[in-house]
Amino acid sequence: MAVVEQKPSSDQGKVWGFFKLPFRNAGPVPNSSSSSSVSHLGGHHHPGGPQVEGSEGHHGSSSVSSVAKSLLPARRRLKLDPSTKLYFPYEPGKQVRSAIKIKNISKSHVAFKFQTTAPKSCFMRPPGAILAPGESIIATVFKFVEHPENNEKPINQKSSVKFKIMCLKVKGMMDYVPELFDEQKDQVVVERILRVIFLDPERPCPALEKLKRQLAEADAAVEARKKPPEDAGPKIIGEGLVIDEWKERRERYLARQQVEGVDSV
Repeated sequence: MAVVEQKPSSDQGKVWGFFKLPFRNAGPVPNSSSSSSVSHLGGHHHPGGPQVEGSEGHHGSSSVSSVAKSLLPARRRLKLDPSTKLYFPYEPGKQVRSAIKIKNISKSHVAFKFQTTAPKSCFMRPPGAILAPGESIIATVFKFVEHPENNEKPINQKSSVKFKIMCLKVKGMMDYVPELFDEQKDQVVVERILRVIFLDPERPCPALEKLKRQLAEADAAVEARKKPPEDAGPKIIGEGLVIDEWKERRERYLARQQVEGVDSV
């Protein structure tokens, strides 16, 4: 079998020389060993001639790229604050609140939703939403705190309850419905898994102070959504008819005209 002689560079010659060794001075070789040696080197056996260097480039590059993508970490679409934990004041027998700020840091519209391992004692407001690029929202998480079995306070300890934030890239702004995540299961990404941390409400700490500020911001946002939209000026209806203040001016003008007409008579 003839081998085309090339003068490779010093580095390439060492690498490719290894692959050419089985083919040099090769006489008739049994089919089994020939096939196994070729397949072991990653090529495909061609009965008409030797394996050409670079013929498997496309297949090899695609497989390498797929492996590289699987090893790379998933790109985040949402920025969470706090990023990995949900802090709750520890008040047994009461329903307490936590807050988390969610910001869309991608260039696309993103839908998100909460999931929890304790749906009977936890719920979220809002449970999900669609954020435009750069838009943020503060979600409030409610949890009922049960009394401990051994009368020990699990302060600053991780709870078994977990929260999962899932996200989905959408084409644009639309009404949020949970069915979006069922219709596009293959595109859903788990953004974060959050653990519950209890804080002693009687001992001030940075995490507790931050929680109070975020809860105040969340309450203010809820109140702002309840207020009716402010009047931004005269309203235009129909084919450019202006009402409100212009209508009042015309009525006053007509009233003066009528008074002046009566006086002149």
